Amino acid sequence: MLRYKADIKTIIYMVITTALLVLQWTVIGVHPVSYTVYLFLSVSVAVITHNHNHLTIWKSKIMNQLTDWWLTVFYGFPIFAWIPTHNKNHHKMNNRIGDYTITYRFSEKNNLVTLLTYPTISGYYQQKAIRNFLKHLWTNNRTRFYLCISQYVILAGWIAAAFFMDWQKAILFVVIPQQFSLFSVLIFNYVQHVHANEESEYNHSRNFTGLLNYMLFNNGYHTIHHEVAGLHWSVLPEEHKKIEHLIDDSLKERSFWWYIFRNYFLGLFNNKFKTDSMRLLRIEQERRKMQTA
Repeated sequence: MLRYKADIKTIIYMVITTALLVLQWTVIGVHPVSYTVYLFLSVSVAVITHNHNHLTIWKSKIMNQLTDWWLTVFYGFPIFAWIPTHNKNHHKMNNRIGDYTITYRFSEKNNLVTLLTYPTISGYYQQKAIRNFLKHLWTNNRTRFYLCISQYVILAGWIAAAFFMDWQKAILFVVIPQQFSLFSVLIFNYVQHVHANEESEYNHSRNFTGLLNYMLFNNGYHTIHHEVAGLHWSVLPEEHKKIEHLIDDSLKERSFWWYIFRNYFLGLFNNKFKTDSMRLLRIEQERRKMQTA
C-alpha cells in the first residue's frame, strides 16, 4: 500500500514516536535520553509532514487521511496548512517577494536574532494564506473543507484530552514537542534560503549533504527539491548529484551543525565565519548596471 518501500522508515519513525509518548506518559516519565530522542523524533515529524504533503505516503486515500490526522497531533498544527503556505506559495515564489516565508522581510542580516525570530514572524504571515485557502475550499470544495477542519478538531481534542488527564504531562509530552516540531521546520527553511540568490536557477537554496540527511529523510538536498518538488525523498541524493556542479560552493554545506555554530556563534567574533548575501550582491550588481546604462 505504500507508494515507495523507503517509507517503511517513515512509518517506523511514527510508530516509535507514538510509542515513546505512551511510554513516557505511563512508565518512564522525563528521562534525559528518552526525552532527547522524543524531541528529535518531533523534528522528524515536521519533515515527514512536509514529505507527505508533496507526495502522499499511501496509495489509499483512507490511509492518507488517517495519516494526516496521525501527523497532525504530533506536528501540532493541521498539516493541510502546508498546501497553501508551502506547496502553492513557497515553491512558486521561492523566497521572492510574495513568498509568505521570505527570509528578509524585516532584515537582510543572517544572525542569531534573525534566526530565532524567523519562525514566529514567518508563522504569523502564513496565517493569511491558510484563511484564504479555507475560504476557497468552502466555496469550491466543501468535502475537502470539512476534511481540513477535521484536523483542527482532532488536534484540539487531542490537546484537551491530554490536559484533562494530566496538565503537567500534557505540557511535557504534547505541547513542548509540538512547538519544537513547528519551530524546527521553520528554522530549516530559514537556513536553506537565507543569503542565497532567489533569482538564480540553482543558487536559490543552501544544501546540507551530511549525516543529518540519513536521519531526516534527505531534507538537506534543497535545491533539487525545489527543482522537482514531487520527487520522493529517497531519490533526492542521486538527483542532487546531477546538478551539484551547477550550485555555488558557498551553498553546499557538509554539516548542518557546523554551519549553525560557525555562522551564528563564531560569526559573533569574526565576520569571516558569516555568510555573504548573494541576494544583496545581485541587487548591487543590478544597480551598477543601471547606473552605467
